[in-house]
Amino acid sequence: MKIFLMILLLAFSNLFSQTEDINKTTNDPYRFPEEKRLKNIQMLTNGGENAEAYLSFDEQKIVFQSTRDNLKCDQIFMMNIDGTEQKLISTGMGRTTCAYFLPGDTLILYASTHHYDKDCPEPPDRSKGYVWKLYETFDLFVADLNGNIVRQLTCDYGYDAEATVSPKGDKIVFTSTRTGDPELYTMNIDGSDLKRITFEKGYDGGAFFSWDGSKIVFRASRPKNEKELKDYEELVKYGYVRPTNLEIFVCDADGSNIRQVTNNGAANFAPFFHPDGKRIIFCSNVNSKDKRNFDLYIINIDGTGLEQVTFNETFDGFPMFTRDGKKLIFCSNRFNTKPGETNVFIADWVD
Repeated sequence: MKIFLMILLLAFSNLFSQTEDINKTTNDPYRFPEEKRLKNIQMLTNGGENAEAYLSFDEQKIVFQSTRDNLKCDQIFMMNIDGTEQKLISTGMGRTTCAYFLPGDTLILYASTHHYDKDCPEPPDRSKGYVWKLYETFDLFVADLNGNIVRQLTCDYGYDAEATVSPKGDKIVFTSTRTGDPELYTMNIDGSDLKRITFEKGYDGGAFFSWDGSKIVFRASRPKNEKELKDYEELVKYGYVRPTNLEIFVCDADGSNIRQVTNNGAANFAPFFHPDGKRIIFCSNVNSKDKRNFDLYIINIDGTGLEQVTFNETFDGFPMFTRDGKKLIFCSNRFNTKPGETNVFIADWVD
């Protein structure tokens, strides 16, 4: 433990030195010199663990999940696009994840466990290695901007979460374990017309629609041999997935025409379409020697032209473009004041 803390302190010390060096040479203090695609990076939160930050339809507000202050697990917060007026908008009970604005920007969609237990569910069992817990008590809720639950969209026992909304405002895509395997489903905004759209063995999740609503991009594991399949099935029985080998896939909005975009054996996740519909930005540890450093990458939809976007030595992830492609929202551990803190950033995108 002491060695781990020393490494963190040294890393923090190095980053602080980098901050001082960059501050001396540029008026863009949160940008590393190699980051040619980004400029004018602004930090919107400062402290806590903030992630999954997504824009409202009018792009004036951001909804995000955060563990901060006295909270023991994630709750949903909202802020203006300049980082002002941050406020809690979930119930404050249970664990929440993956919030998204609904059309009109007066309602938000998010997953929560509060209706089963007001306390945080148990953390993942790390004796199984680095795993994600798919809490079977997550359901999808719609709430107003004062935190009042308006309706519950899913009520089947099992993991229902990772929901996002089409920019067209007509459909929701989310991940569910209702059939035993984590698969993608779509439904109308009011919860009607539920359809399963993925059917292959393996975890499918973290999906987003393209800007015209015609395609979906997502992350998925695909066990390739008996050993991987046995490990996957053993974990899924207990609500776990091992996210060490996730590839990026795209499909049409009805689940047809699935194509694999990445094929690098790394942990690739949080994919999001560029507004041109021809490129996808995502998070990956593909160039990390110890697999702990995640950066943002952009790639053509046919899998060609992989380009590294960020060059931070800790974590960059959860990217989202504005509709005009001129700005990028992302979350990062860069230049935090305490080890492990993650903050929300906004930057100008250089094309």
